[in-house]
Amino acid sequence: MSSSTDLQQIESRIGALVREYAGLARQADIPPELDDTLERTIDQAVVSSEGGKRLRALLALGAYDLLMPDAGEARRSAMLDIACAIEVFQTAALVHDDIIDDADLRRGKPSAHRALAQATHSEAIGRGLGVMLGDLLATACTAIMDDASQRLDIPQSRDLRRAFITMHHEVEIGQVLDLAIERMPLSDPDKLGKASYEVFRWKTASYTTIAPLELAFLASGMGSDDATRHAMAIGWPLGVAFQLADDLIDVIGSSKQTGKPVGGDIREGKRTVLLSDALRAASPKDARELTRIYAKRRRGRADVERVTALMRSTGAVERSYARIGEMWTRTTDAIGAMGLDDGRSARLTAICARFIPQSART
Repeated sequence: MSSSTDLQQIESRIGALVREYAGLARQADIPPELDDTLERTIDQAVVSSEGGKRLRALLALGAYDLLMPDAGEARRSAMLDIACAIEVFQTAALVHDDIIDDADLRRGKPSAHRALAQATHSEAIGRGLGVMLGDLLATACTAIMDDASQRLDIPQSRDLRRAFITMHHEVEIGQVLDLAIERMPLSDPDKLGKASYEVFRWKTASYTTIAPLELAFLASGMGSDDATRHAMAIGWPLGVAFQLADDLIDVIGSSKQTGKPVGGDIREGKRTVLLSDALRAASPKDARELTRIYAKRRRGRADVERVTALMRSTGAVERSYARIGEMWTRTTDAIGAMGLDDGRSARLTAICARFIPQSART
């Protein structure tokens, strides 16, 4: 199928799955005085699940299709649900991420806890419901995955469930590491850059590229060791490149591109590879200025503009493009090492290329 057809299927199926699995509790006898809040929360789960590029689901489904072109309708439908489960997990992670970051927007709309606060006229209740909404989605995606893996009816069903739970755990570790890195001083750019790469691996690559590939490989009948090895070899550099590009877009992109305010990472004082590169290449005076800005409790528009200018003038932006290109080369080399025929190798390369800006790939 074409990527546009796949995208339509994914988008439609996610809405149905979220309402079905996140709303299981609605089958119970809940007093009408309480059901309204539950109804709002489930509705918000559906709204929060809408939109996005669906790169993770498209990667999983596309990789499966090229390895299993003759899969029957039942198995292909089960793989579609597995792909959707990854997206539902991402929404759960984003809902929690927005609470941690105190973010106002997500995908161009109010973040879930902000929308629920407005609906309930209470910041505290909205935040609490946001936490529970993320939990509901995390539970729902696991149930979706479990049911779909059984419908595949293959020996690797247990490995599929294990890989999905491992993905959960790794992202949870990644979030802890992401919070830990915010406590790092800016006096050692090399350590900061190395730590940032570790966060990329755990928080981003694990569920953005590694897990979608591993789940597709397992669902196609590949052995567990080979599936993990190939998924890691392809997915690790691809996921890192994706996060590098995302950090870059946050600085030089637009709200229309991201659905979030530009410079959000700078406003939040996030430690990134881009920042470590700027500090490493900056003059002592500029390094002190960057450190001073990031030491503030709050950073405004002027701070964002100044940091952006320094990231450009120090060559950090160009260095990020170079890093992305290096990671893309590692990804394509790993695809070549799978031993696929030229046609399937080219198709998998094209699927993976969706994660990387063309300017960085060339």
